[in-house]
Amino acid sequence: MTELIGGSAEESASLARVAVREGADALVACGGDGTLNLALQAVAETDTPLGILPVGTGDDNARTLGVPLKDIIAAADVIADGKTRVVDCGHVSTADGIERYFLGIMSIGFDSEVNERANDMSWPHGQARYLIATLAQLRVFQPLPFTMTIDGTPLKQQKAMLVAIGNGISYGGGMKVCPDANVSDGLLDMTVLAAVGKFEFVKAFPSVFKGTHTAHEYVTQHRFSEATIDAPNQVVYADGERIGIVPATVRVKPGAVNVFAPTS
Repeated sequence: MTELIGGSAEESASLARVAVREGADALVACGGDGTLNLALQAVAETDTPLGILPVGTGDDNARTLGVPLKDIIAAADVIADGKTRVVDCGHVSTADGIERYFLGIMSIGFDSEVNERANDMSWPHGQARYLIATLAQLRVFQPLPFTMTIDGTPLKQQKAMLVAIGNGISYGGGMKVCPDANVSDGLLDMTVLAAVGKFEFVKAFPSVFKGTHTAHEYVTQHRFSEATIDAPNQVVYADGERIGIVPATVRVKPGAVNVFAPTS
């Protein structure tokens, strides 16, 4: 076993790519969803399996895949068992030339701005950080005019709070924003939250932890292979990481990743 430790995210990513290119038997990411996303860039669309040791803030991708949380030994046992499953991932291209794979959720709008705020916070840890960032950002956020095309069909422009694209189900430590997403169905799920009042937003917010927010009349969902999304002055986030600026094109990469995970 070789331990790869870079002095920066860029250096770590480079080390991971070299290891995969030179024939590593597997690449194991020890960290949160951001670390996992970095490792994903090296293994996506290769035969090298990806292992997950979730010790981060949200660990939503591990949660989606059934990898044990808060038990590093149990998570390591999943890798040691050697059982893998093939899953999809998303791929996003942004207006500033960035291209990146993601395993969980890509977001534009309110939730990406919450991520910007949460990433600047050093306290508290875990889910509480996202909750506080959400309430703080809600005070200043205004709905945005979104322009979108899904599988070649333009949608009517609409003002919305956020657009979330899910290969996985949740973000922010268990918020099931795309509750019906399936990492193995060859498609991505989109959840659009239309413009709503702040009181209505706060009242409905707890339902996202159960995934029942989709029953609200101001939530719409789509399932697709490729989409383009634009909104004024917005930044794309994926797996909790800042990616680039809109407009963005996002597409599914079916069966692009082989992960160590429970198979049942």
